[in-house]
Amino acid sequence: MNKTIGIMGCGWLGLPLAQFLLKLGYSVKGTTSTASRLTDLKSKGVSPFLITIKEQEIDGPLDTFLEGMDVLIVNIPPGLRKSNSGNYVAKMKRLKSRLQESVVNRVIFVSSTSVYGNLSGEIRETTTPQPNTESGRQLLEAEQLFVTDDSLDSAIVRFGGLIGPGRHPARQLSGRKGLKNGNQPVNLIHLDDCLHILTAVLQHGWWNMVFNAVYPEYPLKKDYYTSECKKLGLAVPEYLQTDKVEGKKVIPAQLVEKGYVFATGISSSNRD
Repeated sequence: MNKTIGIMGCGWLGLPLAQFLLKLGYSVKGTTSTASRLTDLKSKGVSPFLITIKEQEIDGPLDTFLEGMDVLIVNIPPGLRKSNSGNYVAKMKRLKSRLQESVVNRVIFVSSTSVYGNLSGEIRETTTPQPNTESGRQLLEAEQLFVTDDSLDSAIVRFGGLIGPGRHPARQLSGRKGLKNGNQPVNLIHLDDCLHILTAVLQHGWWNMVFNAVYPEYPLKKDYYTSECKKLGLAVPEYLQTDKVEGKKVIPAQLVEKGYVFATGISSSNRD
């Protein structure tokens, strides 16, 4: 095998993905925008590169990073809450223009179910996205940069809310009062499944497709987060009473059709 995979963004998802792929025999190059993390990446077997994507330029040895690469995984969220985040779409355009000058012709773009906005009901990959946040709008536009480029084979993976080691929405909701949307279903996915799904796309060559990546269980938020906080020993959140049932269930239709079997449930009872 010994294919070379590049991961742009080796954070909470990207670094475990790199380690997972290394165990499978892939060679992995990874980027970070923080110099102090280079040693950590190298110690874990990742070939590290200090690269920062800006609207007008890309700082760092991008050409060297892309050399000999079979697949690039773009795992850089918009980060619009940060004061120096800049224009995400402009950054992705800058990256794509450089890809066109390289040997890379296969890209997996890590996106989010936020592109569906406030749509309700069952949402499949055939559903037309209607983002209602700036990050959702920029992600959708960035997706299209790769999808519409005939010179690239691309796969778009829209993850639901991420849970896993050190990361669970229940911790942010603990003890809060007057919460709305308690009758909406959750749309979550565990880190383990994130790794398996991205690897499946790589191994099976599921190119030129969009995947919803959400664990196919949809308890109501008020039930799920109350239960999770109790399991985690946290103060439970309090939701406003309402009989209204609304919200969306993001269905991983394409993954199910491909025969993907989800590995890790969203309950804390047997993990974390």
